[in-house]
Amino acid sequence: MDFQLSDDQRALRSGMRDLLGAVFDRDRLRAAVERDGALDRSLWRELGAAGFFALRLPEEAGGVGLGLPEAVLLFEEAGRALLPGPLVATHLAAGLVKGAAEGEAVVTAVAGELPVAHLAEADAVLVVGAEPPAGEATGAESLTGEALRAFVVAARPVRSMDPLTPLHCAPAASVRTRAVAERAPAATERTPAHAGRFRFEAALLTAAEQLGSAARTTEAAVQHAGSREQFGSPVGAFQAVKHLCADMLARTEPARAAVYAAAVTGDPVEIAAAKLLADEAAVRNARDCLQIHGGMGFTWEADVHLHLKRAWLRAASWLTGAGAEELLAADLGAPGRLPRSSAPPGRPVPEAGGGG
Repeated sequence: MDFQLSDDQRALRSGMRDLLGAVFDRDRLRAAVERDGALDRSLWRELGAAGFFALRLPEEAGGVGLGLPEAVLLFEEAGRALLPGPLVATHLAAGLVKGAAEGEAVVTAVAGELPVAHLAEADAVLVVGAEPPAGEATGAESLTGEALRAFVVAARPVRSMDPLTPLHCAPAASVRTRAVAERAPAATERTPAHAGRFRFEAALLTAAEQLGSAARTTEAAVQHAGSREQFGSPVGAFQAVKHLCADMLARTEPARAAVYAAAVTGDPVEIAAAKLLADEAAVRNARDCLQIHGGMGFTWEADVHLHLKRAWLRAASWLTGAGAEELLAADLGAPGRLPRSSAPPGRPVPEAGGGG
């Protein structure tokens, strides 16, 4: 069986990289940082026009008609570029929330007690149930109109480690439940089509972003190691730096294989393994990249810290390290089940994985 990317998939990935290079270059990245992460609506609409959010909608519904593997390729490129905004939630809301597919609506999501990203700018909020036990599905409802305004009023801003991702502390579960119960009939939509897949697809797309960030920091580290000189030689000539660069690649490629495989199968256990590997690769690669850059890597002007902070934030999103490990452990211990090759036993919890 051939698991290599097809020519169409390579062209899709290349096209998205070219698009992001044109509409979200480093100048626009830094401009977004100066705006404290405020979303650029024109950029959001450009992504919608390019089919980023409608990628998996059927063609008869106005979408592109592609699948989860192709979505993973696009989100990998978004992670490379540090593209800000609730990309995962808006992508999953396409066809469920009016305007999401076209990039006219910004949709964020709240899952459990985790902070909500870009709440102040959202046109809708997907309310997802608390993290389910292993193998259980979870659904979502979208809050708009009066229900959304009540939700925003009950939330409170919290300081975010990522300057590109403003956060709000979600209202207490009782407040969220009341907002759903008291909504106008047209203000909230059930999402039955995503009831069994929503959380795991969100975790996989987040893992794809982590993969893109891990690959980008690896490239940045290798480039710097080859151009920066110390004692008359490139710093990449020193064995310790070589080992750091090799370790970064050795983390990125297994994560890539796991993310791509999970995109093909859609299996929750394989998605959990992919999220663990991608989280570890993104966080540890950003740290190693920062170390290879030396003193300049710690400065605000360098982009390395932006990758590290975003990687920490993503690691605590959707499927946390602890939650993923519990799912893997439950699957490995299930009666009559053989261990899965994509579920590495005994992996430590990534340092930035957060709680369950």
